[in-house]
Amino acid sequence: MPAVPDPELVRRIAVSTGLSPAEAARVVEDVVAYHQEPVEEYVRRRHAHLKAYGARNPEIFARLADELAGRVVAAPDLSERQLRRIVYG
Repeated sequence: MPAVPDPELVRRIAVSTGLSPAEAARVVEDVVAYHQEPVEEYVRRRHAHLKAYGARNPEIFARLADELAGRVVAAPDLSERQLRRIVYG
């Protein structure tokens, strides 16, 4: 059973965006779900996406490190070696 979003946050989103409370709750749930993705899954998914668009590993791993550092709930600092191990095992 998914957690019920914080009612105060839902109210605040609804008021600031003009969304209905149900729509605001859905937005909050979507954002929370996005940020609950485990670091390993995020790294694998983004690596595959960037690779599919022609990026090379040195560029990809630098970009992943920057992206992870900027997440709302920041992931731990991972070295390029640690990122490679997530992707390639």
